[in-house]
Amino acid sequence: MAWIERRGDRFRVRLRLPDGTVGTDSSHPTRKAAELRCKQVEIDQAQDTYLDPARGRITVAEWVQIWQPGHLAGEAKWAAYHSHLRNHILPRFGDNQLSKIDRQAVKAFVKHLKRHLADSSAASVMSLFSLLMREAVADRRIPINPCYGVRGVTRQPPERPDATAIQVNQIAARITRRQDQILVITAAYTGMRWGELVGLSRVNAHLDDGLLRVDPDTGALHEVGGRLYLGPPKTTGSARDVHLPAFLIALIQEVLDSHDHDTVFCGSRGGFHRRSSMSRRVWGPAVNGDPRRRTGPIVAGMHFHDLRHTHKTWMIEDDIPEVAQAKRLGHRLTGVRGIYSHVTPAMQQRITDALQQRWHANQLPGGQRRHLRAA
Repeated sequence: MAWIERRGDRFRVRLRLPDGTVGTDSSHPTRKAAELRCKQVEIDQAQDTYLDPARGRITVAEWVQIWQPGHLAGEAKWAAYHSHLRNHILPRFGDNQLSKIDRQAVKAFVKHLKRHLADSSAASVMSLFSLLMREAVADRRIPINPCYGVRGVTRQPPERPDATAIQVNQIAARITRRQDQILVITAAYTGMRWGELVGLSRVNAHLDDGLLRVDPDTGALHEVGGRLYLGPPKTTGSARDVHLPAFLIALIQEVLDSHDHDTVFCGSRGGFHRRSSMSRRVWGPAVNGDPRRRTGPIVAGMHFHDLRHTHKTWMIEDDIPEVAQAKRLGHRLTGVRGIYSHVTPAMQQRITDALQQRWHANQLPGGQRRHLRAA
């Protein structure tokens, strides 16, 4: 129920809220305007679509404090959220009321982000801001999400490079430490993520069965705020068995025989690998070249993660069924394909046979191989 009260020279629309208290919806200069709003409020109440304006008058900073305790996300995701909030969202909108943020303000924010951040970073910030506004809509604080339909990325990212089997061997041959050589080869011939490889436990290297197991609880190494710890892989589908070609079984056994640490691919002192250190000291000079050694690039600008793209490309070249590709990379096919497609032992064997053949067909000449040995 809603009614009109005169207060000075203005007319207020008053109503009884679900908790029994009386609130003010709005204030108008004329009775006629107040009567129109009063009717709309009663209609919205009858249809259970009424939004109390007071609920949208809290600031974004206040809304974050309400939203944050109940939102589920992993530790790495929360680290990214806190960074986006601290550096971008709260400095711009922290003192703004939810109901006062409009589409044009959001578009101006996107333009500001794109002047200072890479497209992927700007898109990540906007994804969180849109999530906050979408949750405010679901909480019946604002009627619409002002971020809806605002484009954070206006151009397609450049296609990531991949490598041939010979190039992978050339990159590995430039690396001094034998274990790091085999780490690179394993990444290319399994498609496993960085965290899955450097977090691989010795007990999950089932070489007698010809496979590596990505554990659902501790199958990946995570780095958050400089702290390294073992935790679940990226998705539930990432927990999987990765079958190995014969040559790679021998190489990984060589790594296991070289030390007695818990993780298969460990640092020089037996601890966890850090991605930044590996990239700067080992991977970067091997891929992009090293002026001190007078070596040029092999695949300029290639990231370690691009070995995963490389593995996907190889499986496409070898006509591996899509469901087997997805399973090996820790993905799940969507829709009907995911429900009715299954990976068979014959498909797994087809993958490992193709990889074994690729390895033997693309070895380096003896002078370039250095201490990179084929099984």
